Amino acid sequence: MTGCYFPVTFDRSRSRRGSLRVVNRGVGWRCGVVVLGSWVKEYFALFGSFGGSSKHRRRESHKGPPVVCFGEMMINLVPTVARVSLADAAAYKKFPSGATANVAVGISRLGGSAAFIGKVGNDEFGHLLSDILKQNGVDNSGLLFDDHARTALGFYALKSNGESEFMFYRNPSSDVLLRPDEIDMNLATIFHYGSVSLIKEPCRSAHLAAMNAAKVSGCILSYAANLALPLWPSKEAARQGIMSIWNYADIIKVSVDEIRLLTEGDDPYDDVVIMKKLHHYNLKLLLVTEGARGCRDYTKVLIHNKILHDLYSAYVHKHNAIINATDRNLDEKRLREALDFANACAAFTVTGRGAIPSLPTKDAVLRILFSY
Repeated sequence: MTGCYFPVTFDRSRSRRGSLRVVNRGVGWRCGVVVLGSWVKEYFALFGSFGGSSKHRRRESHKGPPVVCFGEMMINLVPTVARVSLADAAAYKKFPSGATANVAVGISRLGGSAAFIGKVGNDEFGHLLSDILKQNGVDNSGLLFDDHARTALGFYALKSNGESEFMFYRNPSSDVLLRPDEIDMNLATIFHYGSVSLIKEPCRSAHLAAMNAAKVSGCILSYAANLALPLWPSKEAARQGIMSIWNYADIIKVSVDEIRLLTEGDDPYDDVVIMKKLHHYNLKLLLVTEGARGCRDYTKVLIHNKILHDLYSAYVHKHNAIINATDRNLDEKRLREALDFANACAAFTVTGRGAIPSLPTKDAVLRILFSY
């Protein structure tokens, strides 16, 4: 069984496998996030709701099914000069950030319907982040304000050797203080989350309660590991925390570096390793992002009750809705088109600075795709 590989490229002929014409810097952590967000929106726009009940499907609007993103939102401080370390930077520029918040804004920018659940401080930065969600068409009614802790700050730099550098100020920050009783889970079709909210209580309990409510109501569970190792007590704590909810997700996005951690050093390019250690029975899509190289996509269905057959599909988050309890037929052509679009979104985004400010609209991506 092999994964299906999709390079980040704007070449529609696919003849230049692995090429990247537009992106020339910063490919990595944001690429994975954008791939996820663009896939969720585009996939369900093409194929409708996955799983869920007819009641949920009747709630859909012309913008597609609602996607609820749960997690952290913070202020990211980035050096004003590229390719310097945090210590060597003379000045920083602030950007709105947070992995799951990025996904929510990305979906909305592409014309989808998204909401965000989380907590920020009752301070200037917290209100700024709330306004940014609203300005980008994201339902921010689930974003709460805390009077006892500040909005989280994160410093990020891409050093001259290409390595990423992170430093966080959140001990505790307001997002950690979100409690289960503060969550109002409106019906959604897709519930998306990461792993940062699993690190500390009471936010961990709030995360588990929201995830359980979403699962019971028939939502698709979408999980992006989004490893932020400096926030975890140790690598082993991060591995155990991320894997603790692994088997509940219908869709999982994971990077090559995250695979190395989760499999305790195994080869992240070995399909057998991935299927043995990261696949689970209920998983509909496993997406492995590889930065500038694009991604690999693994999807399985049960054939004749025993044999797991590899569906040769396409890229990112469009795969999830296709294989459901009703055994819907796979339209590979439309799926490939959707995944090409998601790859283009990721490539477009990493040409800018700051995740949310760089997220494209659908028209912007189409202009790039049609220019090649």
